[in-house]
This record gives sequence, C-alpha cells and structure tokens, in this order.
Amino acid sequence: MTYADVNGINLYFETHGTGRPLVLLHGGLGSGEMFAPILPALTDHHQVILVDVQGHGRTADIDRPLDVRLMADDVAALIDHLGLDRPDVVGYSLGGGIAFNVAIRHPEKVGRLVAASANIRRSAIYPDMLAQQGQVSAAAAEFMKETPMYEAYQRLAPRPEDFPRLLDKIGQAMAQDFDFTEEVRGLQVPTLVVAADADMAPPSHFVEVFNLLDGGLRDGGWGGEGRPKGGHALAILPGLTHYDLFMSPLFATATLAFLDQDR
Repeated sequence: MTYADVNGINLYFETHGTGRPLVLLHGGLGSGEMFAPILPALTDHHQVILVDVQGHGRTADIDRPLDVRLMADDVAALIDHLGLDRPDVVGYSLGGGIAFNVAIRHPEKVGRLVAASANIRRSAIYPDMLAQQGQVSAAAAEFMKETPMYEAYQRLAPRPEDFPRLLDKIGQAMAQDFDFTEEVRGLQVPTLVVAADADMAPPSHFVEVFNLLDGGLRDGGWGGEGRPKGGHALAILPGLTHYDLFMSPLFATATLAFLDQDR
C-alpha cells in the first residue's frame, strides 16, 4: 500500500504496468479499483497511476470540502512527488472534473487529458438527476448499506465509520452551482471529451464542450487541417450510460487511441 503526503493530504495510489505515465482518476463514491475491467488494456503500453481521491477508497478524508479544484491540486502535487514528466491524466465523472482542473490549473504538468462523463456546468445535468442528487446526505447511509459502494468503502476506507460524512460532503458538493465554461475554453492541453450516449447530461452538452475547444465548427478537411487547433477530440460512446462507461472496452479503446496518436 503506497501513500504520498502531498498538499496536506495522505493520498493513496497504486502503480501498474510500464510505459508512458497515465494518472487515472475514479468517480464519486468509488476508488481506483473500479477500473479493474479495463486496467489490463491501459497497462499494456502505459504506467498507470491509480489514485484514490480525498475521502474515497484508501485515502482518508481531511477537514476541507470536496472541491474538484482542491483535489486537482492534490493530483498536481502527486505528479511532482513522483517526479513524473507531463503524464497524461484520465478521469471519469468526479475524476473527470478533477482531471479538467488539473489541466486548467497546472497545464505545464499534463501531457494529454481525457475527461469522461464530466459535465462542465451543473445546469447541464437532467433535472430529475439534480433532484436525486439533492437527496444525497448522511441520512441516506442506512439505505445504501446493500450497495456495492458501501461494501467497497467498508472494505477499503481507513475509517469505515466516515461513510455518512462522505455522503454529506458529496451532497454538499453536488448542491453547489458551477460553470467552468471559460476555463475550458482556455485549455492549453490536448483534450478528449468522452461521454456515453445516455449519460447524466445530454450528448449535446458534450458537443458544446467540444465547440469550446474549437471542435465541430467546420469540416475537418481531407488532411485533418480543419480539426481543432489544440489537438482536441470528442467521443460519444454508443450503448453506454454514466454508470457503466468507466468499465467499458470502448472507453479504453477511445482513450488509448487518443493518447497514443502521433506518439
């Protein structure tokens, strides 16, 4: 078990495989182990650094909110701690929001970025999903005891009794309005925007994010001369949802195709 004391948090991480480094960030109420189904594909030519973010998996919570910007600073500090030279950063859902912010706040530390199922505005989420998110709090802990998320937390967390506290913090984080439109518009890191075709936000939102990155605004041209100037790309993956994209071979294939292109 490997920990790094960085940015005021004792961050758990695992390293798998060899090759160009890839930092992999999980979704809310999950941990790095949720990527087990696609990890063999990712580690075939990459050194994958699996991180358990604040309050998740084997990383204990600390006295601060769950804020993707603060957690992005944790990841940037881990990159420095490990002496990594501009690793690629791949994140899903909560991890996608963190990945976006690593690239926004620390572009000099990132090679390429893959952000999956990560909406950049709270208002992009379907209204019924926003209503469900509004019910996430410590009061829901008893109802979640039969879920895989609860089982994994009890098995991995340094303080299993913190589960209600984690639900409270996640609920508070999801209730905060946010809009990273301008920050994404200024991204300097080649970025792949990924979503399921039945995600938590409509495909049109992820097309909008691609538009902010100079994508989808013109014909790409026979030689690709009309593609986005920053090397950005978009993948809407068929037959998937927000809840199974992270384990799909399609996600691994799209990620590797983008990360390994022209390298």
